[in-house]
Amino acid sequence: MTGDRHKEGDAEPRGIDIQGEGRQSSHGVPAEGMPDHSSFSPTGSHGIRHWQEGTVSEPGLDQRGNVFFAAIEMTRMPMILTDPNLPDNPIVFANRAFQDLTGYEEEEIAGRNCRFLQGANTDRETVRELREAVVARTAIQTEILNYKRDGTPFWNALYMGPVFDQDGKLLYFFASQLDITKRRGSEAAFRQAQKMEAIGQLTAGLAHDFNNLLQVVAGNLELLESHVEGEKPVRLLDTASRAVERGARLTKQLLAFARKTRLEPKPTNLNSLIIEFGDMLSSTVGGSVDIQFNLKPRTPPCLVDPVHLEMALLNVVINARDAMPKGGTVTIKTAPLRLNGDAGSHHLPPGDYVALAITDEGEGMPPHVVERAMEPFFTTKETGKGTGLGLAMVHGFVQQSLGKLEIDSELGRGTTVRMLFPAGASPDAATAAPKPAPVPSTVARPQPVEPRGSVAQTILVVEDSEDVLVLAREYLTALGYAVLTAGNADEALQVLSAENTRIDLLFTDLIMPGGMNGLALAERVRAMHPDLPVLFTTGYNEDLVTDGQRAAGMDLIGKPYRRTELADRVNAALNRPKIRRAPHLGIGHKEG
Repeated sequence: MTGDRHKEGDAEPRGIDIQGEGRQSSHGVPAEGMPDHSSFSPTGSHGIRHWQEGTVSEPGLDQRGNVFFAAIEMTRMPMILTDPNLPDNPIVFANRAFQDLTGYEEEEIAGRNCRFLQGANTDRETVRELREAVVARTAIQTEILNYKRDGTPFWNALYMGPVFDQDGKLLYFFASQLDITKRRGSEAAFRQAQKMEAIGQLTAGLAHDFNNLLQVVAGNLELLESHVEGEKPVRLLDTASRAVERGARLTKQLLAFARKTRLEPKPTNLNSLIIEFGDMLSSTVGGSVDIQFNLKPRTPPCLVDPVHLEMALLNVVINARDAMPKGGTVTIKTAPLRLNGDAGSHHLPPGDYVALAITDEGEGMPPHVVERAMEPFFTTKETGKGTGLGLAMVHGFVQQSLGKLEIDSELGRGTTVRMLFPAGASPDAATAAPKPAPVPSTVARPQPVEPRGSVAQTILVVEDSEDVLVLAREYLTALGYAVLTAGNADEALQVLSAENTRIDLLFTDLIMPGGMNGLALAERVRAMHPDLPVLFTTGYNEDLVTDGQRAAGMDLIGKPYRRTELADRVNAALNRPKIRRAPHLGIGHKEG
């Protein structure tokens, strides 16, 4: 629609008589699926019948006594008219819904260009497109970030089109708006969740491979220790061992973010836990920071791992302390929370929850920092002051506990980190499984291990990494066991099927390439040898490990492990009471 829309000889635009009796007072050009660059449509699809431009025979705005004007004032759809023939294209009419949307009074709106709704984060490219549409006298629909009278930003789904008189003169621009802030927020949260999920999957895979490498490095360093003499060589080995341990802790943090941590959830009263943990928190933040508790009485228990919850709370409190270098107050608050109609805004199912909130009085964070605050390795602290894994670990723990981590922050007004946990959850609501052997926290050289097995005890080691397989065989042979090896599940089944082969323990990696992982292999093996004990090892805790019934009684050692740890876990697996399964029932009873 341009200025020459009514060229001589052109047919009259198709119109719709809105007064009847053949008096064609107003008519317009149907949209017919005009290009829509926004992702929003009030009708749910591209408009066909609504007008993208209108033509009127009575251009004035003085006649306001008809039913159409009453409808305009009664609708909840904000609408305005601007006059492009006046300087700066001011607003000449705004209905009451527009006043409700923006918070401005009528006298504050009339005579002003729409730019008074724009603010710091309004996209300038979108503004340019709107101006070009006015110059070209064409319709446009888009989404723009506007600001209300009190400064509150809102996303505005905007439709704008020209209104002409019978001679083709441009009279007004009509615009309708709709507040779509909640929808835009949900879309942004969904995209963020997708990004975090992708990062988590990548992180878990890298941690698995990195732990295999650490296993090889740590194992060979340990084997070297018995062959090295002299103060300097021993010191170099100890330094390398400490680096391996730091690497193992790093991968453990990454796995917490990726929600691959093995949890032991228990019914936990958050108020009691926080009170008991209060001294530790106070000593951690130091004398310049005051910790205040606002714990709601009768807050229901929730099913969480208390040890991991303490670590999550400590991480958030440390961040709060660092946000207040000159000191201040950190407030820890608990309260019950019921999510029903607003559950979707939290991306949680409806129900009862417990909210644990930590608020500081720091400088706060701008929106772009809040958006990335839970990503691993993202930090605003100085080099050496943080790893960027604190909130990432908290995020992973809360999500694995079927909850939600939320951050509210504003520059100059501090930050609130909120953890939401389901209240009164059943034992099946969270991941429960035995913890793997902890990574050693000391660097003392281990004492020689006495063999705990005998030549009559044979262990089948299944490991797809050749270097880790060689190391495991070295360890077990030194411990006095006979060792058979296989590079994958198929090779392991061939070994077990051979005649006169007696296996006392299956020691298998959990995650292996191909169609059969360690769990599937164990099930096949136990179908052939119901009494055969199985010891699993893994570089990270795959979701299958924590699959309810299959996790029961499982022996597992995490990588990287030392020879002393392996000796203990093998010995425990070999001496675990045997379980015989009643035929066709899958019900077991212990022997011995």
